[in-house]
Parts: sequence; structure tokens; C-alpha cells
Amino acid sequence: MAKWFAGVLVVVLVLLQYRMWLSDDGISETLRLAQAVESQKTTNDGLRERNAQLAAEVADLKDGFSALEERARSELGMVAPDETFYQVVPRVAQSVAPATAPAPSSTAAPARSAQR
Repeated sequence: MAKWFAGVLVVVLVLLQYRMWLSDDGISETLRLAQAVESQKTTNDGLRERNAQLAAEVADLKDGFSALEERARSELGMVAPDETFYQVVPRVAQSVAPATAPAPSSTAAPARSAQR
């Protein structure tokens, strides 16, 4: 009876080890999930930093006049009442057409070509 019981325990141990090491929901799945968690933590840290920057910008827009003025100038093109706005337009390069060349005269010497 003791040998039979020890045999059953060995079989159960082997089955549990098989499931832990070789099945789809064993160690390999645990390692994959741990890697996915680390990846998500990295993504979350970046998003948390971005949210903090956006929250600071929102607070500055609500409280500070300078940020609001900067946005109005850059995005809406607004100008203060005591300012003068100058718009500099780049000069368009004009293509210079070559002067019309005189027609070749028939009295001109014929062009020589190299012979081989």
C-alpha cells in the first residue's frame, strides 16, 4: 500500500511539474505577463508625466495672463492695441529669360567635329 501511495504521489508531482513548466498557462505565460506589466508601467510613467505637463499648462492658462497672451499671438495672430504689426513677405525669385540669341548665319564657318 505504501508503494502504491508513493507511486500516486510521484505521478501527481510529475503532472503538476508538466503543467507548471510546459503548458500554456505555466511559467512561460507568467514571464510574458511580467514583461507586459513592465511595458505598461513604462507607458504609464510617460503618460503620467505628460498629464502633469498638461495640468500645469491648464493651470497657467487659467491663472496667468502671459500664457494666454502667448497663445493668442501664436495661434490666432492677435496684436496688442499699442503694437504695430509688420509682415515680411519673401521676395519671389524672378526667372530671367535669356535674351534671344541671333539666328546663326549661313556665312559662319561650319563647326568642326572630332574624327576618330
